[in-house]
Amino acid sequence: MNTRALFADLYSHMEWADAAVWSAVLASETAQGDESTCARLHHIHLVQRAFLSIWRAEPVDRTAGDGLAPRDLAAWARSYYPLARAILTEVPDEALDRVVHVPWTKQVSERLGFEPAPTTLAETVVQVYTHTGHHRGQVISRLRELGSAPPLVDYIAWLWQRRPAARWP
Repeated sequence: MNTRALFADLYSHMEWADAAVWSAVLASETAQGDESTCARLHHIHLVQRAFLSIWRAEPVDRTAGDGLAPRDLAAWARSYYPLARAILTEVPDEALDRVVHVPWTKQVSERLGFEPAPTTLAETVVQVYTHTGHHRGQVISRLRELGSAPPLVDYIAWLWQRRPAARWP
């Protein structure tokens, strides 16, 4: 599988998993009212949008999605995927190796005590996938704490189901 096909596959899985988690959240009044759950979901989708802006050479809006109710936040999350897919489909192969400027690099540098190495567009595509999965796992753990039965959203579970399309609530 080539890089572009792998990215398309990973982002299809990411959307499917996000949609499944959102379905579980929106099925639970408790989860919808839980500040931790909503803050984590907002963070996931804010970071997705931030990197989309970076890829499109647009300013990053660090307040995007602030104050959205859970159902509106889910709709906003859903609207990300066609935009991300367009980038992943349309960007020339050679652009995947282009170094991209991540605006919060200086803050990370100060916090970690070293200058971060340059990152490419392809590497940030992987970052969005792994960052989303990391925080989605936190949301799933929180759903369990709140008494919900979260969905199984592992990549391999998606493969075993023959790569189903996302079913957004």
